[in-house]
Amino acid sequence: MKFSHSLVEKNLPLMIVLIIVAISFGGLVEIVPLFFQKSTTEPVAGLKPHSALELTGRDIYVREGCYNCHSQMIRPFRAETERYGHYSVAGEFVYDRPFQWGSKRTGPDLARVGGRYSDEWHRVHLLNPRDLVPESNMPAYPWLAKTAADASSIRKKMEVLRTLGHPYSDEDIAAAPEALKDRTEMDALIAYLQGLGTALASVPNPANPPR
Repeated sequence: MKFSHSLVEKNLPLMIVLIIVAISFGGLVEIVPLFFQKSTTEPVAGLKPHSALELTGRDIYVREGCYNCHSQMIRPFRAETERYGHYSVAGEFVYDRPFQWGSKRTGPDLARVGGRYSDEWHRVHLLNPRDLVPESNMPAYPWLAKTAADASSIRKKMEVLRTLGHPYSDEDIAAAPEALKDRTEMDALIAYLQGLGTALASVPNPANPPR
């Protein structure tokens, strides 16, 4: 036993192979069971895939790096649920590819921002955040209001997502370009933000149980 252990320590390629095997087995044990848990693979009640406008807005959100400062994951702690609302659950993100969880919060978490503010509030905030939040260090995004939403690839994008399990109908895909007609990138981003976290909007906040 001592000899074999010494052999492994002195044989770098063998050690690398054994480490990879150990990590692979450990990863499989951690990950595979999740694919068979309904709470992680099935959407929560009322969850719908992003509309064409919201899907375009999500791409803009990712392109502009909003995830670098804003997480979309409320942890199950009282301090978080009191501020942001019901903690995040896996079933909310079934149609997010990739999901925007993260842990970096230069700005507030956006998991429950949908419906919290008006479209006009978001528009002013994106044009110049300091008009609404004087101490904000968020950059302004005025070009979004001047750039037309790109409809050239929206049908193909939705078709690909449908093959991955998103329940888009033929009618949804056919009407997608029209939904983006005369819309700006700011319109799309606001539509995406207004949809965040709304599937659990009717669930009571665990930090404020009914009395």
